[in-house]
Amino acid sequence: MRQSWQNHLGQTKTILYEKAREALASVLPITAIVLVLCFTISPIPPDTLLTFLVGAVLLIFGMALFTLGAETAMTPIGERVGAHMTRSRKLWVVITISFLIGVIVTVSEPDLQVLAEQVPSVPNAVLVGAVAIGVGAFLVISLLRILFRVPLQWMLVGFYIVVFALSLFVPKDFLAIAFDSGGVTTGPMTVPFIMALGLGVASIRSDENAAQDSFGLVALCSIGPILAVLILALVYPASGAYTPAEVPAVTDTRALWSLFAVAFPKYFHEVAVCLAPIGAFFAIFQVVSLHLSRKKVLKIVVGLLYTYFGLVLFLTGVNVGFSPAGSYLGQQIAALSYHWILIPIGMLMGWFIVQAEPAVHVLNKQVEEITSGAIPGKAMSTSLSIGVAVSIGLAMTRVLTGISIFWFLIPGYLAALILSFLVPSMFTAIAFDSGGVASGPMTATFLLPFAMGACEALGGNVITDAFGVVAMVAMTPLLTIQLLGLFYQWKLKRTAPEKSPEIVTDEEIIDL
Repeated sequence: MRQSWQNHLGQTKTILYEKAREALASVLPITAIVLVLCFTISPIPPDTLLTFLVGAVLLIFGMALFTLGAETAMTPIGERVGAHMTRSRKLWVVITISFLIGVIVTVSEPDLQVLAEQVPSVPNAVLVGAVAIGVGAFLVISLLRILFRVPLQWMLVGFYIVVFALSLFVPKDFLAIAFDSGGVTTGPMTVPFIMALGLGVASIRSDENAAQDSFGLVALCSIGPILAVLILALVYPASGAYTPAEVPAVTDTRALWSLFAVAFPKYFHEVAVCLAPIGAFFAIFQVVSLHLSRKKVLKIVVGLLYTYFGLVLFLTGVNVGFSPAGSYLGQQIAALSYHWILIPIGMLMGWFIVQAEPAVHVLNKQVEEITSGAIPGKAMSTSLSIGVAVSIGLAMTRVLTGISIFWFLIPGYLAALILSFLVPSMFTAIAFDSGGVASGPMTATFLLPFAMGACEALGGNVITDAFGVVAMVAMTPLLTIQLLGLFYQWKLKRTAPEKSPEIVTDEEIIDL
């Protein structure tokens, strides 16, 4: 037993070292961009810069621990619960448990609290509860789609028709916030769990398309929050409010430590509240149904601890160091006579910042494993970076011009839905999952404050012009990943020219 535990610790250290290297490679580019801006066109106070750098260090360690915890705890829990509840062959069990899981993991999502604070006309508990119910309902729909093998394309078309039809009757102050909600609720807590749950449900199917059908859960679960907020906007027809981020004032190193010392207890409590429902659910399920060995349970518990401390470090670094710096940079750059430079700077940030999203690494790894390397993690990463860069460029254009978000969302989603009928279904599912994954905590806590600060400096309407950054980030990967699917389809046809020019199947993509 002792030797086994020592071997486990040695493997954990090796994996943690690899995760730390990945986190370092993800965070350094955006840190370098901010430093270049600080020493050139957008100087910031030294105390703000120092706070930002400390936040970057916490971010690196937090990402490393979180991704390790996601692999050792969140993913195994989701897979085992999904497979076990489906083996019962009772539809009511699948519906009940999947709905509860959807509600629990959504309430456990820290990014949802950020959204709730921006809509003061709706009580926080009402907003969080409605969004959680929306995610729970659509998680049930997603899992039933896997079991009954319903094509994802037609479900996406139908639900987005409902979304855009309903949005015609909603006050404009809620439009951007509603579409942002679809992105913030698919963050670092929900994505690993929901995607693993899909794998677990798909694992009981014996057909060769089961693994591919496990994708698409995040895509459908992103629609639930949008509908929930749109419906709430009809019930609470008051406009939201914007609270500017406070730039930290630090006079010395002791004051700097005090700044983080005050934040740590807050996030220790917040993350504990977020993880407690998941831990309690696993404990009950373990006693009632799973009956895992003590060794496996201990491994999952340790993984939950990694997830806990990783998220505490991550959220503290992002909210204390990154958000204020992002808002201040946006204000400084927008105040320049050549404020059009916001667009290329935003695109550059968008290119690199998606690499710092913890859930992106989880998605890339699962995609590479499911497709047996047919979709390399590097290709996924590059496609996501392109999509997010374009989306931030469009978001900065909105900040500068005040163009309605509808002029971007309607053509974007229309093009994405048309592409869904031209590419293999696996790419469509992965693309719509990628949209929810790319719009995680880094987008909500750095790029959104950056846009808010710029909009405030330009004298625009922050609620209608700056909000929507998360929605734009969630939309563009739908196009870039499906275009990647067209490329792979073309590549396969070139390697097999004797085949008829029909659309290539998912199985052939896997074989390639």
